[in-house]
Amino acid sequence: MRILVTYAVQGEFTELKFPGMIGEDEVQVGYLRTGIGKVKSAFYLSEALKYGLPDLVVNIGTAGTIHRKVGDIVVCRRFVDRDMQKVVGLGMEYEVDSSDLLKQKGYCLHWAEDGVCNTGDSFLTELADVAGDVVDMEAYAQAWVCRAKGVPFIAVKYVTDIIGQNSVKQWEEKLTEAREALSRFFDGRTV
Repeated sequence: MRILVTYAVQGEFTELKFPGMIGEDEVQVGYLRTGIGKVKSAFYLSEALKYGLPDLVVNIGTAGTIHRKVGDIVVCRRFVDRDMQKVVGLGMEYEVDSSDLLKQKGYCLHWAEDGVCNTGDSFLTELADVAGDVVDMEAYAQAWVCRAKGVPFIAVKYVTDIIGQNSVKQWEEKLTEAREALSRFFDGRTV
């Protein structure tokens, strides 16, 4: 099985280990730093997928929240583009649900903590009306690319900050904790 792990910035990188699955010789894990924002994220993931489609793309990283608490890990299978959501009246698509493809392949079904990730091209520092459990700047774009390519996609986010409560400083201070917690989350987990 081939898993591509994506992350936005070096501060979010952590090496993950997945045990071999039943009937699989080994799990091969590759890593891709996509940069910050939807455009870079979609571009670099699309470029990587040109060289061969993985069996699964797992986006790891940090996120802000209004509804959860710092330290929570949220597994996301549904994604909202908060920038496109603003023009929903024009018939623009702004949601991706990766659940069905994950179910079809039998991947990540036992990973709890279903959440909705709200993605936009801004680091939210003030309270806003956002749909979803966590906010980031890349996951929706990656989910969209993966859906277009028929590749199962899931995001696992560590909550570093509460929106409106000195978010940038909290994010910077929590990067080390985020890497450690994400590493523990994946330690020994099968997909």
